[in-house]
Amino acid sequence: MNDLRILPVPDGLVGERADVALAKLLGLSRSACTELLNDGHVVSRGKVLGKSDRILADAMFEITMPKPKNQLEVVAVEVEDFRIVFEDDDIVVIDKPAGVAAHPSAGWSGPTVSGALLQLGVKISTSGAQERAGIVQRLDVGTTGLMTIAKSELAYSRLKQMFRDRTVHKVYHALVQGHPDPSSGTIDAPIARHPKAEFKFTVAADGKPSITHYSTLEAFPSASLLEVILETGRTHQIRVHFSQFRHALVGDSMYGADPKMAARLGMEHQWLHATRLNFNHPITGMPVEFTSPHPTKLDSVLQLLRQ
Repeated sequence: MNDLRILPVPDGLVGERADVALAKLLGLSRSACTELLNDGHVVSRGKVLGKSDRILADAMFEITMPKPKNQLEVVAVEVEDFRIVFEDDDIVVIDKPAGVAAHPSAGWSGPTVSGALLQLGVKISTSGAQERAGIVQRLDVGTTGLMTIAKSELAYSRLKQMFRDRTVHKVYHALVQGHPDPSSGTIDAPIARHPKAEFKFTVAADGKPSITHYSTLEAFPSASLLEVILETGRTHQIRVHFSQFRHALVGDSMYGADPKMAARLGMEHQWLHATRLNFNHPITGMPVEFTSPHPTKLDSVLQLLRQ
């Protein structure tokens, strides 16, 4: 069965071509949106839109989404230590444990944020690709901490624009090997997909601009606890940047962490926690801020290092 979605056009997309606007609004590729438009599945103000039509102010999209082939299914699942930090009619902010993906994807059979919310009876936005509906930001499977999900369609479109405009402030704590020099600074290095390793990224001259700010919170004999603020939000950005500069995150085997150190500290994934998140609420416009303490597992690693 096809899925009809009625979505408001955010101000930031007014004047854009229809294919560009849809790609930004739905989180789909531009080619997929062009196919939707060419097949007559997008209507605005009673008119079927073409891919090069310009988007008008105060418009609504009526989008008929064909049922995708080989659709990935969101499976309801109870997740231990999964916590809702905040919820209203438009957004839900969760504290994600390690071992949970943001949404279903090919090759992943474990629990997801989408499935955990479904199990808890939390209805989220239907915007975005079917398996990523409502997801406006992602955390890696091994990364813990705060993550925002849209519940209403308007919140989804506005939050997506806020992340594009970099008006969402994200603060992480990361435990890295060794001692970065200088102890505080900025890493400005473009990131692209790794040419030889699937699901991996690397610093490359032709990559997307990527900027990471950091400062040292605590230094141990063999590692440093950093506060990290992302100016951009590339996939694996923190992991790639610190690995590139020879300070891989403790436990991050994908990006060159010392396996002996990880085993000694009992880390089976990267030590990375999304600890603070603040932005203007997408509907009320009021500033909101959320914080998350380190999970017990990550705190125990710090205690071992202090000893």
